[in-house]
Amino acid sequence: MSRTWLKGLALVFLSQSAFSMTLFNATELSSLLEKYADESEAKPRGKRAISAIDKQAILDLHNKLRGQVYPPASNMEYMVWDTELERSAEEWAETCLWEHGPQGLLNYIGQNLGVHWGRYRPPTSHVQAWYDEVKDYSFPYPQECNPYCPFRCTGPVCTHYTQLVWATSSRIGCAVNVCYDMNVWGQIWTKAVYLVCNYSPKGNWWGSAPYKHGTPCSACPPSYGGGCKDNLCYKDDNQYYYEETEEDNIIEPEAPITTRRPDTHSHTHSITVVSTEQMSQLVTCDTKLRDQCKGTTCNRYECPAGCLDRSAKVIGTVYYEMHSSICRAALHYGVIDNNGGWLDVTRKGRQEFFIKSYKHGVQSLGKYQSANAFIVSKVSIQVITCETTVSTLCPFESPVTHCPRIYCPHNCLQEYPHVSRVIGTRIYSDKSSICRSAIHAGVIKNGQGGYIDVMPVENRLYYYGSYQNNVLSESMQNPPGGKAFRVFAVI
Repeated sequence: MSRTWLKGLALVFLSQSAFSMTLFNATELSSLLEKYADESEAKPRGKRAISAIDKQAILDLHNKLRGQVYPPASNMEYMVWDTELERSAEEWAETCLWEHGPQGLLNYIGQNLGVHWGRYRPPTSHVQAWYDEVKDYSFPYPQECNPYCPFRCTGPVCTHYTQLVWATSSRIGCAVNVCYDMNVWGQIWTKAVYLVCNYSPKGNWWGSAPYKHGTPCSACPPSYGGGCKDNLCYKDDNQYYYEETEEDNIIEPEAPITTRRPDTHSHTHSITVVSTEQMSQLVTCDTKLRDQCKGTTCNRYECPAGCLDRSAKVIGTVYYEMHSSICRAALHYGVIDNNGGWLDVTRKGRQEFFIKSYKHGVQSLGKYQSANAFIVSKVSIQVITCETTVSTLCPFESPVTHCPRIYCPHNCLQEYPHVSRVIGTRIYSDKSSICRSAIHAGVIKNGQGGYIDVMPVENRLYYYGSYQNNVLSESMQNPPGGKAFRVFAVI
């Protein structure tokens, strides 16, 4: 980037480009952020303070821009303000260094920087300029822009844009500092206004698209319970429900979508509902775990027959590197045989090395470099009664655990409703009967019973009742304790 161009610049940006990462929950991230907070003395918030008005304006503009991406996003999450991220941004803004940092924190957060001098500009002017890099970006991957800019680049930058619209980056915290005699790429700015915005979870995974293309809110994480606001996945007391299409985890095609709130008033006539949505994902022998989605529904897979004869690589033993073939790793571990079958995957974070071995007809490779890993396990099957609930079988936990595949008996509608309650529609209280909920959702038929998958999710503030498939479900608001679950077909 030429020095002549810099001399005429009063508004510049810097964005961190990231590679693979480990996801942390809010508690872990909070502890990590505290590590970088200077606790030796209370710092005045004077010149580093960001006003409540500017905070709201930054947050509102982020959500507005995230909701209007093109092509539209099916899994874009609503962003909220995070005081821990704000505090870490304040600490870095105080350094007045025109670079990303602190280095030990950058493995866990995303970061956009902006600086200007001269006349007053609101912080949102930087946010809008970050988004405007979209003109140099081709969805789903950066083709015209260089992620190593501005240090080694010959073309435009777009990593501010990709971090801003990274679907899973749902928390933000920013700080503004006035820096005197700040060195900006070799030029001394006597009075620079420095903006630091930190994001979590971190975006800009190398080689990944910032979001999934599809109908807005059609691929939201289960924790949002189907909530949607301004094209963003949103948690709210009043959830709207979406007729979902099966998730393909890469780039979703456009699909028609309808929204409706279950009818909680008229129970005169039962409506017939049929759901074929599956939790398990059908993959090929060559599919790598890295290619698949990262949400709760991405834990159960169905492999085809004949993977023993394919050449897709497997890296590791017991712990497999993320670029391994899912199905051949399962063969290697002995979870499935060459006839194919189902398996569960658990992500295990970063491992220091991976050991090669020959097992069950599959030669795995070794790798003496740290990388994220996963393990595989068999899908267990459990026969339950009509009264069994998720709260007693496999309640929601964090980190997520695997529930067994369930077999429901037939004729569960004959059970007494006060014993086998159903609470909710599509998302059910975990105090509900699993099998009667599955009938209500249209996953199985009362006269046949059959196999289903369940996915425990976090609690909901409100469950909507409805009359479906001759099952009358209850409404409930702010239930004390307990969690929720969804039911899926097994085909």
